Amino acid sequence: MANRDLRIQRLSGQSINPYLDHLARLRIEIFREWPYLYEGSLEYEQKYLQAFSRSPEAVVVLVSDGDEVVGASTGLPLAQAEAAFQQPFIQRGDDVDKIFYLAESVLRQPYRGLGLGVRFFEEREAFARGLGRFETLAFCAVERPADHPHRPADYVVLDHFWRKRGYVKSPDLKSYYAWPDLGETTDSLKPMVFWLKSLDNAP
Repeated sequence: MANRDLRIQRLSGQSINPYLDHLARLRIEIFREWPYLYEGSLEYEQKYLQAFSRSPEAVVVLVSDGDEVVGASTGLPLAQAEAAFQQPFIQRGDDVDKIFYLAESVLRQPYRGLGLGVRFFEEREAFARGLGRFETLAFCAVERPADHPHRPADYVVLDHFWRKRGYVKSPDLKSYYAWPDLGETTDSLKPMVFWLKSLDNAP
């Protein structure tokens, strides 16, 4: 990172607004990659991201190279996330008001391997801890078949990285979320499996 003019900002509430268009375009760009293969819609993305700017308890961690936004990571209280992400916890009897949801991280390829993935988790965990009312951190990852035709031969799963950060996979907590795959015009449901971490154990 020493050779790059990178700036990291942790934003919440209305301070996110000036970056919504940048975030929407970046999400579409990165989520076209495996394993999401997301066709994307700027209109949907802008609407989705408004939930973060409306909440003072939501966070966006931005990485900028000069004036260009090249990465972002988001989080908000699970009770403020979409119903599909709350449902598996509600069905299990968990208190969603005690869970902070780490929504997504997107980063352009040239900036990977510089430690920014770790920084995304550190910043969001620190933000959630500072709110003082959450006990659990949670995120979910899409599950694709191992023999999917678009799976890159050199793809490396991130399970080891997540476990190193202290997260535990919870196969019993599974949501189904719909989006159109690349080249498709209709949504199809994808399984999303949750990973959890006690906030007390967050460094």
